[in-house]
Amino acid sequence: QLQASGGGLVQAGDSLRLSCVASGRTFSNYAMGWFRRAPGKEREFVAYISTSGGSTYYADSVKGRFTISRANARDTVYLQMNSVKPEDTAVYYCAARPSNLAMTFVRRPNLYDYWGQGTQVTVSS
Repeated sequence: QLQASGGGLVQAGDSLRLSCVASGRTFSNYAMGWFRRAPGKEREFVAYISTSGGSTYYADSVKGRFTISRANARDTVYLQMNSVKPEDTAVYYCAARPSNLAMTFVRRPNLYDYWGQGTQVTVSS
């Protein structure tokens, strides 16, 4: 089970940190991803982190502004969002899969087995 939190209403240029706590499984065995769905748009990939945290990948739209990290001792993955923009407004979902993915595949939501309920991020201009 995945529980995402940390969303809210912020202004453009602000920072926000999302958290996703996992329960019920050995968290360190799971690669994690963040996806988002904006109103009227399809779900899109945001960021990925490998089981050890040694590999991370980002969508071009967030590269340099967002940072994904994990604390395996806390069964938690984070998404630090800096310099947010109105176009970052979306429901953000964390997702998990029981093995690492090659970079080519990290953007495919159908390769993740477990999903959190989502947390709303709204960025005002």
